[in-house]
Amino acid sequence: MAPIITLLTDFGASDSYVAEVKAALLGGAPSAALVDVSHDVPPGDLRAVQYLLARAWHRFPQGTVHLVVVDPGVGTARRALAASAQGHYFTAPDNGVLTPVLDGATVVSLEEPPGAAPTFHGRDVFAPAAARLAAGTPLEELGSPVDDPLRFPLPTAREVDGTVVGEVLYVDRFGTLITNLPATAAHPAGRCTIAGRTVPLGRTFADVDPGELVAFVGSGGTVEVAIRDGSAAEVLGVGAEAEVRLQPRT
Repeated sequence: MAPIITLLTDFGASDSYVAEVKAALLGGAPSAALVDVSHDVPPGDLRAVQYLLARAWHRFPQGTVHLVVVDPGVGTARRALAASAQGHYFTAPDNGVLTPVLDGATVVSLEEPPGAAPTFHGRDVFAPAAARLAAGTPLEELGSPVDDPLRFPLPTAREVDGTVVGEVLYVDRFGTLITNLPATAAHPAGRCTIAGRTVPLGRTFADVDPGELVAFVGSGGTVEVAIRDGSAAEVLGVGAEAEVRLQPRT
């Protein structure tokens, strides 16, 4: 089976950056299958990239290499990392993006190759390391051990006087507000409150009429707030970090 390398970045699709990273990957692992998780992470958004990584990485076979580059500190003293966890491999900057996989992980610090562009470590540092991992190079050969990688955990919901209080973690391209409210708190007899609006709990979009708000447990396992055939983010005028409350039962 050909090695798999996934790519998750904020590089977008307007420039040559993604293609240059892929060229570096294929230069070191020419038989690798390259899978784009997303290149539309909002620039520098460490919360969004964590959310997407946490959703996607474990759905791939063991042995997959995950290249994660959202790196507002590129070229600074922040470390470049490679890691292994649960049979998967990762390359990423040491800025907290790997938090979802760090428990029990083995982590090493990557050296910056001579001639690496200080503003493009995705191509010149992380891609070559990912290619070496995909080609079978042991993690320990890539760098020195690290026992204190930076952690930047996403916020978790809390209970206050019987109400579960959380926040929006991510807004998808449909304008759906994805929260950190756990599925266990969602009950049809409950109600969700966000931006001063009370939203009924349902199972899917079709439980309400077009243009109506609905909350449900989404495919990522947490409560989401959506509008059927519309954008909840636009209609409610909120985005990431907006408070959301869930009263499980009346």
